[in-house]
Amino acid sequence: MKEFFKMMFASMLGFFLACAVVSIIFIGIIASALSFAKKQVVTVPEKTILQLTLDQPINDRASDNPLTYIGLGKNFSKPMGLTEILESLRKAKSDDKISGIYLDLDEVPASIATIEELRNSLLDFKKSGKFIISYSEGYSQKAYYLASVSDKIYLNPAGSMQFKGLSGQVMFFKGLLEKLDVEPQIIRHGKFKSAVEPFILDKMSEPSKEQTRTFVTAIWNHMLDGISLSRKVSATELTAIADNHKIQKPEDAVDNKLVDKLLYKDQLIDELKTRVGAKNVKDISLMKLSKYMDAPSIDKNDGQAKDRIAVIYAQGNIISGEGDEESIGSERISKAIRKARIDDKVKAIVFRVNSPGGSALASDVIWREVELAKKVKPVVVSMGDLAASGGYYISCAATKIFASPNTLTGSIGVFGIVPNMQKFFNNNLGITFDEVKTNPYADYIPTMRPMTEAEKNFLTTDIENIYSTFLKHVSEGRKMDVALVDSIGQGRVWSGVDAKRIGLIDEFGGLQAAIDEAAKLAKIEKYRLIKLPEQKDTMTQIIEALNGDPSSAMLKNQLGMAYPYLKYLQSMSRMEGVQALMPFDLNIQ
Repeated sequence: MKEFFKMMFASMLGFFLACAVVSIIFIGIIASALSFAKKQVVTVPEKTILQLTLDQPINDRASDNPLTYIGLGKNFSKPMGLTEILESLRKAKSDDKISGIYLDLDEVPASIATIEELRNSLLDFKKSGKFIISYSEGYSQKAYYLASVSDKIYLNPAGSMQFKGLSGQVMFFKGLLEKLDVEPQIIRHGKFKSAVEPFILDKMSEPSKEQTRTFVTAIWNHMLDGISLSRKVSATELTAIADNHKIQKPEDAVDNKLVDKLLYKDQLIDELKTRVGAKNVKDISLMKLSKYMDAPSIDKNDGQAKDRIAVIYAQGNIISGEGDEESIGSERISKAIRKARIDDKVKAIVFRVNSPGGSALASDVIWREVELAKKVKPVVVSMGDLAASGGYYISCAATKIFASPNTLTGSIGVFGIVPNMQKFFNNNLGITFDEVKTNPYADYIPTMRPMTEAEKNFLTTDIENIYSTFLKHVSEGRKMDVALVDSIGQGRVWSGVDAKRIGLIDEFGGLQAAIDEAAKLAKIEKYRLIKLPEQKDTMTQIIEALNGDPSSAMLKNQLGMAYPYLKYLQSMSRMEGVQALMPFDLNIQ
């Protein structure tokens, strides 16, 4: 008995100690998260150099959820969304305490359209007369395109640089599905609707190759034009450098005028000292942009204006329901547009769309709210990396559409995929199915047997009706003939350059250009921005995060290059109903 009580009390003590340890860890996590979320008072010294290191994925809008970033490592800095970066650069342009910018670049984990917006913002910063210098131990192609705005570009003497042209790569699942005995039953409208091709082919179709080659070439040519203008090297010379793979060692980059000089880090520091007139390293005030982001605004009128412009962020696949920061939920986004529409203080709406598309039904729900809002106040769409298929569907009703020359858009077409899982269960798992039904089509749409011809006709009719509605919305929104929309539709993806030529967008420009245009259309000069949908308070996000799945930031950090493929498979598994979706798994590099 004595031993029993001894063991019992020891177990109880162990249990309470474990609870205490877990509680302390939990409190530590919460305290750390709250500290992370809390804005620090930032003082900017004279002659400060801003250090811009873009080593984390750049979303349009940074998440306010502090737990999203726990576990990303001790060197992880506060996240910055594209909006926050652009706002900070605009503030730095007029801040007398900022002497210049040091671009610390390597691989920039962002799409080319996002880099285009950053590049344009840096070009605008240079109008202040302040310097920009760039340094890297290895420039990726996208990093170099961004760095090309710099007054001076430096490379480590043992470093590397990529300059080889762009390629577009698609992953195909036909062989995998055949091994699993899964038959994808496809109904689509649009000969270019290549979002379904990974499931039925093992390589790109000719129409898909044609459209991909066209927009990848347009993007590359635009990049060449930008580099040519900044570096004073002709596009013909740049093409020859890429065609002949001339950049094989660091000296080649200097010889071909793409880099100004090869420097070690200590020599770079000497350059920074010279730029700000510092006598030694300690006198250099170097501040990360992520920290400067929290510095007080230098505009005394900032936040005082009564008039408002609502910036509504829609990023990710379009789905029905609430959605989240990485998906466009029809309910959540519609509610945000409605709120901005009925708010008399909001004089204009900027709808930031960054989406490959998704549910046709959810897209139509959002389109309706844009259409209603446009009738009472200006609605300006700002397209990000992608605004294709469903992403274009929700944009086409806007008063005006802005996009980057590198934005992928269009893809006006719809499709449906119905997997026939019968052989998979029968042959691989030994599972069979049987049923009774009250009516002939009670089990429509079936996934455990092949569709009949009648059922295929039903689905085809649905898709044709949705495509016709899509054409009608684009025709009315863009004031184009339906036949013309159909001719440039068919699911074809266009670059921003071609989209402007054929009338799918109005102007080139990023988010700030769209905001400026919205203010102009609303005839207001002083205004403040409000960002929608509103993000939840910190404690609510912490509780939800602790009860939910691993954060996307953690998954990105752990999976690296495999993360996009995980997201692709997840999105395909969640498809419901007819889809308006582009081949968003395309990897341009």
